[in-house]
Amino acid sequence: MKKLEKVLNVLVIVIMLACICTNVFAVVDLNQVTADKTLQDGADTTIENIGSTILTIITNVGMILAVIIVAVLGIKYMMGSTEEKAEYKKSMIPYLVGAVLVFGASAVGKAVVGFGRSVTGA
Repeated sequence: MKKLEKVLNVLVIVIMLACICTNVFAVVDLNQVTADKTLQDGADTTIENIGSTILTIITNVGMILAVIIVAVLGIKYMMGSTEEKAEYKKSMIPYLVGAVLVFGASAVGKAVVGFGRSVTGA
């Protein structure tokens, strides 16, 4: 059973590497894409504006919720007994993971938009 599992794992890794190393036969001239005003001023900017708005809303709501939750947990921690303090410490772990995910996702989104702008020259 262990040998079969090892063989399957190696096979999956080989397939993944083969998929990564495939050739793409596409030719795109970036100068033509950025020089074409219909592509630059059309739907791309609309999608970028909508994405930027959604990202800003998610970040702002995340910040507000993070501040409220940490304030409530802090007050409960200060007022709680020893057993309650241990429970509040345990409840802070999911809070921290959620805060890191929200702010990390917004930072990654902003980085992707910045990279896209630098590539297209917009």
